[in-house]
Amino acid sequence: MNRKKTSPRSDVIQDAIRPYAIADKLRNLRLRKSMGLVQLAAHTGLSPAMLSKLENGRLIPTLPTLIRIATVFDVGLDYFFTNERKRYTVAVARKQDRIRFPERPNEGDAAYHFESLDFAARERKLHAFLAEFHHVAEQNIRPHSHAGVEVLYVLEGALEMRIGTETHRLEEGDAIYFDCVQRHSYRRIGQPRCSAVVVTNAS
Repeated sequence: MNRKKTSPRSDVIQDAIRPYAIADKLRNLRLRKSMGLVQLAAHTGLSPAMLSKLENGRLIPTLPTLIRIATVFDVGLDYFFTNERKRYTVAVARKQDRIRFPERPNEGDAAYHFESLDFAARERKLHAFLAEFHHVAEQNIRPHSHAGVEVLYVLEGALEMRIGTETHRLEEGDAIYFDCVQRHSYRRIGQPRCSAVVVTNAS
């Protein structure tokens, strides 16, 4: 049985582009749009057979070919040349490395202290905190607002949240999602310790 031989140059190119998983990216782009090979061929001017070989890694794509496909899916060429091994972030925030901060720096009687749970990650798409809430006097409650949304999950104790003109009582196991453009504040209810995980989207 005769086997088709590949040139050394072809092998070098295959090895060089393998970390970028271009074939998988091509297939994922098409499937996300629920588009068939024939339909994509009509948009790009490339044959369905050629597209199939590209998605199966049996054909090395040229830059003009990638540009045609990128244009259809409104992505840049850089999308194809992001190394998949470096594309995903994994960052561990050890308990002993976290620093506890007051609600506002250089102010006493803070409504809460917090620790960043994702400080070790770069280019974060969200911010996660572990917050410990305190019972403060009414006059010390300082509502604030900011862009984005927030999810808060109560780990223990009871928490009073004021969002806009409404007041919500949250207890252990309760969660709340809200738009942060509304002025909001936090206040522990009762004496037991009260803590929660707070997640906001990065601005």
